[in-house]
Amino acid sequence: MRGTRRPFTALLAVVMALLLQVTVFPHLAWDGVVPDLVLLSVVGAALVTDPRFATLLGFGAGLLLDVAPPADHAAGRWALALMVVGYVVGRFAHDHDSGQSGGRPSYPLMLAAGAGGAFVGISVFALSGLLLRDPAVDLGQLLEVVLAAAVYDVLAAAVVVPATVWLFTREPGARPAQVTPRTPRRTPV
Repeated sequence: MRGTRRPFTALLAVVMALLLQVTVFPHLAWDGVVPDLVLLSVVGAALVTDPRFATLLGFGAGLLLDVAPPADHAAGRWALALMVVGYVVGRFAHDHDSGQSGGRPSYPLMLAAGAGGAFVGISVFALSGLLLRDPAVDLGQLLEVVLAAAVYDVLAAAVVVPATVWLFTREPGARPAQVTPRTPRRTPV
């Protein structure tokens, strides 16, 4: 995937995930926690792209998430968390060489990456809040929120990560192979 297709696909995946995360899923919140669809889209992209692209995508997606309403935290926390997720999952996928099945990783690998990425991302976000002394949550509530968010993200990863992988690995304009007619061979006289 070269040229402008990969950045366009990344922008499409992140914006779709962000819109769903801030408009639809707040109505389905579990103890005030919604699934991190943007985080899971970064995980899906990291599985099928290189670690450098996944890190940059995580940073950009995190910045968008930091400024999207109803952001109630210091800007940059999600950018840091998703940048780390993009790098870690990208390195894992690159080292694991998940491209054995035609460029798409296996479903169990996608679920494991979704669960691991969710744990890493939520942990980095929560720890950065503790370091910055975010007054919104105390330590006891923080552990409950992290656990609820991790469970919700693992459940959402079953759909979001494979959908993002599909979006990145689909062939645009792929058509069935066409048979071209042969020209008859000429015999020398």
